[in-house]
Amino acid sequence: MTSPALGEVAVASPDSSRVNGGDSPGSRDLVARLPGVPSQVSRARGLVTAALGRDHPLYDDVVLLTSELATNAVLHTGSGAGGSFTVTVTSSETAVRVHVADSGSDGPPCVCRTSTQSTSGRGLPLVEALSHRWGFIREDGSTTVWFEVLQARVTAGAAV
Repeated sequence: MTSPALGEVAVASPDSSRVNGGDSPGSRDLVARLPGVPSQVSRARGLVTAALGRDHPLYDDVVLLTSELATNAVLHTGSGAGGSFTVTVTSSETAVRVHVADSGSDGPPCVCRTSTQSTSGRGLPLVEALSHRWGFIREDGSTTVWFEVLQARVTAGAAV
């Protein structure tokens, strides 16, 4: 699948990615290429809403983590200097994975520990704490940061 034009949303092709070690992606998987300006962070959150719906059990965590990655793309990469970033939301019956691809930065993403007085620096620690797994890929001058969250399953007969 080619990247959508700036500001467009496209449905990802069925083989574009797999979540949770091989589950087939859902039919509402979406991709959007957005201008690297702060107002587009809310559009990234809207993409999650369009892909999952507000009633999805992982919605709150996915929206929060997507917002953090989109904000990082705008504030800390070339995307915020006149570039763009791309958000991909892929879901299955058991997991949701989000990729945020940006225009790259001088260094890799950092899960830096900040002081209690800091007003920033908590995005990737949140991703690390709330996601099942996460990572990043740096290639050809761009960085893609991704996370995956899993739905907890309660086994029949398990104490609640």
